[in-house]
Amino acid sequence: MDRLVAMQVFAKVMEAGSFVRAAERLQISTTAASRLVADLENHLGTRLLNRTTRKLSPTEAGYAYYERCQQILGDIEEAEAALSTATQRPRGTLRISAPLSLGIRHLSPLLAEYRRRYPEVALDLELADRAVDLVDEGFDLALRISPQLPNNLIARRLCPIRLVICASPDYLARHGTPTTPQALAGHNCLGYTYASTGDDWTFGTDGSEKVKVKGNFRANNGDMLCAAAIAGEGIVRQPTFLIGDALRSGEVVSLLAEHGQPELYAWAVYPSRRHVTAKVRSMIDYLVEAWGDAPPWDRGLG
Repeated sequence: MDRLVAMQVFAKVMEAGSFVRAAERLQISTTAASRLVADLENHLGTRLLNRTTRKLSPTEAGYAYYERCQQILGDIEEAEAALSTATQRPRGTLRISAPLSLGIRHLSPLLAEYRRRYPEVALDLELADRAVDLVDEGFDLALRISPQLPNNLIARRLCPIRLVICASPDYLARHGTPTTPQALAGHNCLGYTYASTGDDWTFGTDGSEKVKVKGNFRANNGDMLCAAAIAGEGIVRQPTFLIGDALRSGEVVSLLAEHGQPELYAWAVYPSRRHVTAKVRSMIDYLVEAWGDAPPWDRGLG
C-alpha cells in the first residue's frame, strides 16, 4: 500500500461524502478507492469510516485522522510548490460556484480572456444561488454576495454590490409612487426567495430600518423578478448588476434612493488561507482587476 496515496483517497472520500464521488474526482475506480481506505484502516488498526448501504460517516478516529491528513497533504503541496517553478503557474481544473445571474451576465464574458491568460487552467463552473459547501462538494472557489466577510470562511472582497428599489412607470401610474419606506406596505412587492432578511426590506447603509413587505409574486431568481417588475407586476429590490440596464433605458425608475440601502459586496470565498493555489489566486486577482471598486455594470447610473 502506498500510504500517501491512501491518505489522499481517504481525504477525498471525507470531502466528497462518498466513495463514488471521490473516485470520480480522483479518476480511479470506486473499487480501488474502497480498497485503499480499507488497507489504510488495516494498517492503522482502527475503523475510519462507518459504512452502510445508504450512508457513509466518519468515526471519531476518522475525524481526527482526517485533520492530520489535511495538514500533511497541505504541507506536501506547499513544499512541492516552493521547489517547483512549474507549480507556480496556474494549472489544473478550477471548480467555481457562482450565483446564477451574476455568473451568466458578468462572469461568463470574462472567462475567454482568463483562459487566454492562463491556458493551463480548465474551468468547471456551477451556477446556482444556493450557498455550496466548498469542502464537502469539492469547490476551489465560490462567489458570494453579503454585507460582510462570511463567517468561518476565508474570503477576499471583489467589488461593491448596489441594491435598488424600483418599479415600472406603468405600475406607478396605476398604483401611485411610494414616498416613504413605510408606504411599501401598501404595494405589491416582488419577493426574492433567498433574501437573508426574508420579507423585511432594510434601509440605511447599516440596514437598521426595516419594513415588512408583501406581494403576490415570489421567485428564487433575480432575473425573473426584474422581468416581472419591467412588465408592471410590482416593486422590486434587486442589485444593479441585474436591473441596471432597465434603469438606464427607463423601463423602471428608482424609488426611495434618498433612504439608502445596506452596503453589500461580492466576495471570493475559498477553503484555506495556508494553501491558496496559483489557479485560485489567479482567478481572484483577475476578478478584482475586472470589477474593482467601480464595477462596469454601475457605469452611467450616477
